[in-house]
Amino acid sequence: MSNSITDCLRCGVCCHSNLDTYVRVTGADWDRLGVDAERVAGFVGNRAYMRMEGGHCAALDVRTTPEGAREFFCTVYERRPQLCRDLARGSPQCEGELLAKAARVQAGAKQGMG
Repeated sequence: MSNSITDCLRCGVCCHSNLDTYVRVTGADWDRLGVDAERVAGFVGNRAYMRMEGGHCAALDVRTTPEGAREFFCTVYERRPQLCRDLARGSPQCEGELLAKAARVQAGAKQGMG
């Protein structure tokens, strides 16, 4: 996997999970999310997490290019939680996400899940 932004737009696996507690949102994260906080994050017990919808983060906008390829855009990218900021593109953690979830994300695409 190369480190180009295009690869992230074509990948998106780090934004996919079936866990409601996948991305923890701290108080600072909530403040940074601003007006979008309640749209993309919510509480599980007394802790906040990014909302998961259809197997991916609620902040993720999955688009289809005219060529039919899927692209993944974070609608809160500049204000995303620190955990998301810490996952460096092309890092071993990024590669691990890709290896662990790429097939599941592709299978979801074939079933109409984004």
